[in-house]
Amino acid sequence: MFTPSQSRPRGERRPPLRSAALAALGALALLAAACGPAPHVSTASAVSRADPATLVFHHPGVVVGRSQLDTVREKVRAGQEPWHSAYEKMQASRYGSLRYRPHPAETVPCPPNTGPPACVSEREDAIAAYTQALLWTVNGNEAHAKKAVEIMDGWAKVMKRHTEGNADLQTAWAGSTWARAADIVHAGYPQWQAPAVQRFKWMLRKAYLPAVTAKVPDYNGNWELAMTDAAIGIAVFVEDHGVFKDALERYRARVPAYFYLASDGKLPKAPPGGSMTTPDKLATYWFGQRTYQDGLGQETCRNFMHVGYSLAASAHIAETAWQQGVDLYGPTAERLRAALEFHAHYQLGAKAPAWLCAGKIDRSLGPDVEVLLNHLQNRLHMTLPETRTLAERQRPGGTDDLFVAWETLTHAQNPGAAI
Repeated sequence: MFTPSQSRPRGERRPPLRSAALAALGALALLAAACGPAPHVSTASAVSRADPATLVFHHPGVVVGRSQLDTVREKVRAGQEPWHSAYEKMQASRYGSLRYRPHPAETVPCPPNTGPPACVSEREDAIAAYTQALLWTVNGNEAHAKKAVEIMDGWAKVMKRHTEGNADLQTAWAGSTWARAADIVHAGYPQWQAPAVQRFKWMLRKAYLPAVTAKVPDYNGNWELAMTDAAIGIAVFVEDHGVFKDALERYRARVPAYFYLASDGKLPKAPPGGSMTTPDKLATYWFGQRTYQDGLGQETCRNFMHVGYSLAASAHIAETAWQQGVDLYGPTAERLRAALEFHAHYQLGAKAPAWLCAGKIDRSLGPDVEVLLNHLQNRLHMTLPETRTLAERQRPGGTDDLFVAWETLTHAQNPGAAI
């Protein structure tokens, strides 16, 4: 059953060859009854057989699914950890306040390396809408659902466009979070009425999808992965099979071109359709790295922060597909495991060898590993000791104020059913 400061953008455009106490538990039964049971498939084989062209979309199913939300609610109500602490952290955040005030804008300008008010407000308002949706799901207080709707309606009534150099990335970050919030609320809160829902869908189609489906093969991979995260989430919410299918293909192409495995050969795979086709160009694209080992990322020698964006976006894409009955994880599981373990090892303090980024690494990985760890460890039963240690040290994970939010709460030790 289902019931429901400003910060500088840190993933700026960088072309590769340029410098680089729960209050309303009595309402839960009513909410659950209103939403009703949903059919689900719990086996991996059923997930693998889904045809993206004909599948029936399941809601909620953008990054987090119905059975996972049920589990979160049960764990928090029982005071179990780490979910209870994660919930309290979310509830105490500025995003969880019922006094939160959104700041919708018609135009959102986002130049590289800066965070003007509209640019920051959009990301924050999307996270606030998602936070309010999760709070309502856990505690049953309808005021949180109303707040989420207020935020989303405010933007849908005015939002028209994104501009400036970071427009595509801004659209990706905000769009992915809007889709998560909207899918949860729409799946279980009929008071968000059809005309308003349609207006929000139209906003996503007109002001987000064109940007997040653009072709950017030569840009750093965190861009395209974040864009694909937004695209697949929006596709599920608006039920667009074409955009959904395209997002699957972009994941299948970009993840192997971002995280290296020795089975790729002596050189990393190049992003399809791009110009990174020679050893020298690839080395420049990989920020001067010429020695490649399992788990290395295209932006490892830039900093771990951007690798974290890519890990989180990859997780969101694959998890959304899984919730819809498509297994993107399987073919990339070993690659993702290697990437997680590689970066967790050094994030935890291991000294970088001379061959890795000339011995200088930027340990700036954010709260980005819970979703992947949950699938690889709890569904596929793979062993990831370094990643598990890192996740446990980071818990309860909060938000990066961009597009990652509350994933200890939603995904820690929470495999859930596929759909």
